[in-house]
Amino acid sequence: MTLTLYNTLTRRQEPFETVEPGKVKMYYCGVTVYDYCHLGHARACIVWDVIRRYLQFIGYEVRYIQNFTDIDDKILNRACAEHSSMEAVADRFIKAYFEDMARLGIKEADEYPRATHTMNGIQRLIHELENKGFAYPADGDVYYAVRQFAEYGKLSGRKLEDMQAGKSERVNIEDPEYQKKKDPFDFALWKAAKPGEPAWESPWGAGRPGWHIECSAMVRDRLGDTIDIHAGGADLIFPHHENEIAQSEAVTGKPLARYWLHNGMVKVDGEKMSKSLGNFTTIRDLLDRGVDPMAVRLFVLTAQYRTPIDFTDEAIAAATNGWHTIKEGLLFGYQYGKKLGWGVGTASLLAETVERFQETINNDFNFPGGLTVLFELAKELRREGNIIVHEGKTETSPDELQRQWQTLVTLAGVLGLEAEIEAETDKSDGLSDAEIEAKIQQRQEARKGKNFAESDRIRDELQAQGITLIDSRDGTRWHRN
Repeated sequence: MTLTLYNTLTRRQEPFETVEPGKVKMYYCGVTVYDYCHLGHARACIVWDVIRRYLQFIGYEVRYIQNFTDIDDKILNRACAEHSSMEAVADRFIKAYFEDMARLGIKEADEYPRATHTMNGIQRLIHELENKGFAYPADGDVYYAVRQFAEYGKLSGRKLEDMQAGKSERVNIEDPEYQKKKDPFDFALWKAAKPGEPAWESPWGAGRPGWHIECSAMVRDRLGDTIDIHAGGADLIFPHHENEIAQSEAVTGKPLARYWLHNGMVKVDGEKMSKSLGNFTTIRDLLDRGVDPMAVRLFVLTAQYRTPIDFTDEAIAAATNGWHTIKEGLLFGYQYGKKLGWGVGTASLLAETVERFQETINNDFNFPGGLTVLFELAKELRREGNIIVHEGKTETSPDELQRQWQTLVTLAGVLGLEAEIEAETDKSDGLSDAEIEAKIQQRQEARKGKNFAESDRIRDELQAQGITLIDSRDGTRWHRN
């Protein structure tokens, strides 16, 4: 069962082979911290979180780095509008990022480098590019000479000659930055400071780095010259990731990454998500409306990670129903394990089920296929739970049920799907088991006295508090919903 994945760079699915056997160096281009995270960020962070979890599950030691872009025009504009500072804005939304991701069950990265904390590495990389003839200074700015890098365009598949055709219509030749460039395709590595802007001292004068050079420097500083996986949204393929390759490989002469992975975009009711269309939804807005974070995670995993995904009310409702099914299975052991006489400790997993799960996901991280395995386990456990409630026994041996449950819990954990035990098993609004039994006795006495109205009232009262009664020839059983 070899893991194969689609590599954007080669445009084909390839066996996964790491630079160092058994170890994975993985970098995800994180968020620009000028606002709250939205559904697009949720999808990306869930996808890379699950890929990291899965790599660890199949035995890899993963070093996972995710950056924060904390130097950017958007951050600066927000700071100006709020009469604040770029640092204060960045700090506020980094804090919000961690709050949102914790609610979604995202595991923290091993390290979160920030552009402002990588200034020495950024300037060192620019200096090396300049020495090798790939960069040139211009009145306080420094630009990358795109035509000097012969392989420019290899990630995106774009050719300079094809892009040249419409380039003259898109640029403003009166723009001072344009006039500084030797070629219209050249891009800024360092920008000279403008009055009132934050700036850092450099050999080229006070200024700040361009966006692309920040990630090249952070990858190199934290993970070295060549990493295994470089991840990000499909919207970053060009120009950001293309420019990263040009910068890094021009200096090192080595591949920046063996595999380039990109997640698809999120649409809302078929439209591109944007504030101007009024369909812009932040993670916290969605969760504050009562949508279960696990339903959001399930929604993301029901689509192949590279394809676009459409967020609709119907889709999130379907994901919520799906989560309820898996959640019932995950809670089975806590609800019925003691009654079934399960011992303390972890049961062995169902080897064939785990093998099928891995074989499915090893095909380019096919998480929708992996979910199919989870649903099969969860539905079987739900069926057995209903039998226990109605008949007081099971059709399957307790040992086998424990293995099924343990397998579900383990594989669901790989996908980051976890049920909160206390919240889900204590829904009685304060009614203890003894109080419920007393209510049932009152109902039995009402039925014996043919006071069916009182009997129905007690049943409805318990139902309203999440307790269902099942009448049978053997008496009345009950369970919490």
